[in-house]
Amino acid sequence: MEPHQLELLAPARDANIGIEAVNHGADAVYIGGPSFGARAAASNEIAEIARLAAHAHRFNARVFVTLNTILRDDELEPARQQIRQLYEAGVDALIIQDMGLLELDLPPIQLHASTQTDIRTPEKARFLQDVGLSQIVLARELDLKQIAAIRAATDPAHCTLEFFVHGALCVAYSGQCYISHAHTGRSANRGDCSQACRLPYQVTDMEGRIVAHDKHVLSMKDNNQSDNLEALIDAGIRSFKIEGRYKDMGYVKNITAHYRTLLDEILSRRPEFARASSGRTTFSFTPDPNQNFNREFTDYFVGGRKDDIGAFDTPKNPGLPIGHVRKLGDKWVELETDMPDTVLNNGDGLCYYTLQKDLAGLAINRAEKLGEGVWRVFPKDPMAGFKDLRAGTPVNRNRDMNWIRMLDKASSDRRIGVWMRLGETEAGFSLTLTDEDGHCAVAAAAHPREAANDTAKAEATLCAHLGKLGTTSFAAMGVALELTQSWFIPASFVNALRRDAVAALETARAAAYTRPPRMQPVEPPVAYPEDTLTYLANVYNHKARDFYAKHGVHVIAAAYESHEESGEVSLMITKHCVRYSLSLCPKQAKGVTGVQGTVRAAPLTLINGSEKLTLRFDCKPCEMHVVGKLKPAVVKNSAPLTFYKAHPRA
Repeated sequence: MEPHQLELLAPARDANIGIEAVNHGADAVYIGGPSFGARAAASNEIAEIARLAAHAHRFNARVFVTLNTILRDDELEPARQQIRQLYEAGVDALIIQDMGLLELDLPPIQLHASTQTDIRTPEKARFLQDVGLSQIVLARELDLKQIAAIRAATDPAHCTLEFFVHGALCVAYSGQCYISHAHTGRSANRGDCSQACRLPYQVTDMEGRIVAHDKHVLSMKDNNQSDNLEALIDAGIRSFKIEGRYKDMGYVKNITAHYRTLLDEILSRRPEFARASSGRTTFSFTPDPNQNFNREFTDYFVGGRKDDIGAFDTPKNPGLPIGHVRKLGDKWVELETDMPDTVLNNGDGLCYYTLQKDLAGLAINRAEKLGEGVWRVFPKDPMAGFKDLRAGTPVNRNRDMNWIRMLDKASSDRRIGVWMRLGETEAGFSLTLTDEDGHCAVAAAAHPREAANDTAKAEATLCAHLGKLGTTSFAAMGVALELTQSWFIPASFVNALRRDAVAALETARAAAYTRPPRMQPVEPPVAYPEDTLTYLANVYNHKARDFYAKHGVHVIAAAYESHEESGEVSLMITKHCVRYSLSLCPKQAKGVTGVQGTVRAAPLTLINGSEKLTLRFDCKPCEMHVVGKLKPAVVKNSAPLTFYKAHPRA
């Protein structure tokens, strides 16, 4: 990608969703392959990925495949074979975590560093660029100043900076969470996270006093950088990534359209930047991120630390306020809406908070309008089950069937601009098409020339027929008639000539498409920023160990999944701080009369059932460590793993 281009990168659970992401304005799509992706339940066959790539390439959009888990030694060869198949299917780049892949004999496919590689410093970013990674996904926790520092340390001509701008937030630094594996044997670094961060916890202090009760203190709100795109551009971000390889079609359509609209507005004002793919997209709806599942929104740490980043009350979708309860019947709820024109539908999902601040859902079986702004809804479930529902209770809607049905239909149109020129040949006529990328195609056919009786009408009819590009990928930007005089040309002939010219242009575009090149590593091999690696480096195979040894690392510990760390360790490292969020941070108390010095960063304990985790606070870098240890049952039930016979040293 050129340094001046801006890329909108959308997720795809499957090829059909990926195709709609392209249709709704994505410059690139990322999707899971048959295996080894960090979303184990979002895999796709090679043939389906090839189908997506063929569609994306029509618009010069790119397809990236996630191969971003850590691999065992016995998985390296199957992974290499899969990469070869993906390359032959037309994939443009791989998103990887395991550095062992760089030691394999791979096809010349471009490589990108996954967010799982935990890129937070200029030194690590520069290292990944110098070993051959062409695009790197920065940690979500970075602020604008830190992003700019990474940009200054890397070369825009060789390394594109990518950043998540929307979707669910992993509370840990990506690649630095082992709670799931320690408790269940399901490794987040192997694509099978159990999401312990979304559970409710009781928080206690060192004396056992309850600080918070049944709060989802590790659950973050959802990421939304809509207001920060231009600042991110100025800091050096060029690829804007939407999270969501588990998300449905409606989410991808809506959120892709939302960011396409925002980026196009910036491009219209900033001519120094250009779109990374071809065509222009129009929508049959107005994008609205609030309509999709979300835990409310935060821009996280981009503008500095804030105290409202957590979704502590519930990990569910609270929806949007629509009104309140007027009264209750034995089988119905009467609602008054805040806006008189609000329409409730059969199948809508409503919700409200109980007195304990638990989110309770109410699915509408039937909705009846009683008057302006007044509705009677009949829930699918018995009324007796709705705890604390009473007159005056505020009600939200978290599923709008009208919106869902609208996005179930065709909702976008993406076209590449083309200029059309009709000319004469010795035997008949020719049609030349030139698209917005400069590709040109000509179709010619013999036809007798017969003077038109009505010049104006004949020319208008010709232009109208030539411009009918229908379901093709093109839209006529202009039609020129370069004729010696006005001729009568039958519509059937014009249509056939246009079809031949369009087919020739599509062939020319396909032939001209080139995949981005693989960047070669710097020689001699550059040194890794550190000479010692702990389990946090996620080294899980001998090739990864060889990679780091080649780059000057002297001591290399095995990944946590190898079960060498049996005692208490940091199972999660995060920029989120429970003390800060609960107003118990010493820095918050600094300077406050009567409080200064009395609040210390002492450890806290998280309790969920029989599970206990310790929170330790590292105030200098302003980070929190969630500390625990590997369960014996996980070790007992895990498959035998042959890794290092001795602790490896370079």
